Amino acid sequence: MALSNGFLFLCSLLIFISPAIAQPSFRPKALFLPVLKDAATLQYVTEIKQRTPLVPVKLTVHLGGEILWVDCERGYVSSTNKTARCGSAQCNLANAKACDTGSNICGRGPENPVTNTGTHGDLRIDVVSIQSTNGRNPGRRVSVPNFIFLCGSTFLLEGLAAGVTGIAGLGRSKVALPSQLAAAFSFDRKFAICLSPFSSSNGFIIFGDGPYVLSPNVDVSKSLTFTPLFINPVNTASGFLGEPSVEYFIGITSIKVGRKAIPLNTTLLTIDSEGFGGTKISTVNPYTVLETSIFKALSEAFANAMPTVRRVAPVAPFGACFNSTDIVSSRMGPSVPLIDLVLQNNNVLWRIIGANSIVRAGNDVSCLAFVDGGVRPRTSIALGGHQLDNNLLQFDLATSRLGFSNSLLFQRTVCSNFNFTSN
Repeated sequence: MALSNGFLFLCSLLIFISPAIAQPSFRPKALFLPVLKDAATLQYVTEIKQRTPLVPVKLTVHLGGEILWVDCERGYVSSTNKTARCGSAQCNLANAKACDTGSNICGRGPENPVTNTGTHGDLRIDVVSIQSTNGRNPGRRVSVPNFIFLCGSTFLLEGLAAGVTGIAGLGRSKVALPSQLAAAFSFDRKFAICLSPFSSSNGFIIFGDGPYVLSPNVDVSKSLTFTPLFINPVNTASGFLGEPSVEYFIGITSIKVGRKAIPLNTTLLTIDSEGFGGTKISTVNPYTVLETSIFKALSEAFANAMPTVRRVAPVAPFGACFNSTDIVSSRMGPSVPLIDLVLQNNNVLWRIIGANSIVRAGNDVSCLAFVDGGVRPRTSIALGGHQLDNNLLQFDLATSRLGFSNSLLFQRTVCSNFNFTSN
């Protein structure tokens, strides 16, 4: 009888512990966020879930943002919300030097990159929930219990897309989404963005490594071209030397229109000791912004390469517009001269086709989708959203390099061809 009782005890113990053996804690290899282009503002908007209980939070995607911040002034309620105490590991990680001696809470300045406004915000810690992915479709949700973020103010939401309550910072800082998510699940400090040009179809962000599989079974990770990422030693938001920018810079050496190099002051293409110049990638600018002399050279060369296409009066914010009835459409968008951004050598080209170089601006009016940024902008070239659409970009923070696909139309697919149905 004792043997029987012992046997029954052993069986019950196995039944009790077997689920833990059969279902080890799930550790995703990559994470997924859908991204939709807002029709009114042309901002890219994503949604995470945050707090306890979980609440959906809409955020404007800021590739050069240093941290996640949300508006805490309008009913931020969460049972897991904690403040970061001055001198804590979280404060040090966020480089949050400002300390409120009364509350002993550290903080930094959440910023609105659209209106270029900022304020002081408390550093907080709370739960964030996000979907996993195998690179083919979204999977089960996972949670990060101690995600660091900043509390912003309601006035900072001015100029952001309707329904947005903060900014999803994807920059090179230790507390931006890519670094925090990689640390939480011990995967590569990489992420990819693939943005759709339409407000009716999603693009996506994947944190972690590929594959990035789009219908019809195209793994874009296998066809990326690579170029180094550079660090601007000057904070491009504040102008502070010694606090490097968290934005992503690449090295353009020349620009070609119709395969012919245009005349440029090449010193504008490098970053000087004060942090001026160079080329950054921006999800905040709807269109690429160029220093005035670069803009004029590109516009003139583009128009001269289309002698049979009539120029028309410019439509703000564009400076070079054309009669669209003179331009033939194709699978690659309007049939216009190619614009090639030459990177480290003549064999590494970021090729901009008609779908990414032309925008419809009115009845029978199409414009070159580049904007004059003035004579001394902080950055000479800011590659904007229209030029990024339907290009997959992989940012590798560990090796400091960018992988880019060029237009996915070359591969007969688009960013919205990801399978957004959860497995």
